[in-house]
Amino acid sequence: MGSVPLRDNHDSVRVRFLSSRCRDADPVRRLLSIAAVYDGMSRTEAARIGGMDRQTLRDWVHRFNAGGGRASLSTARRRGRRHG
Repeated sequence: MGSVPLRDNHDSVRVRFLSSRCRDADPVRRLLSIAAVYDGMSRTEAARIGGMDRQTLRDWVHRFNAGGGRASLSTARRRGRRHG
């Protein structure tokens, strides 16, 4: 099984710029892992940078490719009333 290719309209500089504009740490970690892949780092090492495993990085790469920006890497917030 081959690795999922990254979008060709971004590069590591652009992805790092996107990460610098984030306020939430989770998408920043994901973007920095993706930027490391753009730089040629192995997916295993890039996943380690973001504190995830290679399969999780692969899932985030799919979301990044589909959405193309930091919003696609944000964790969905639950809406509605809190219970408790």
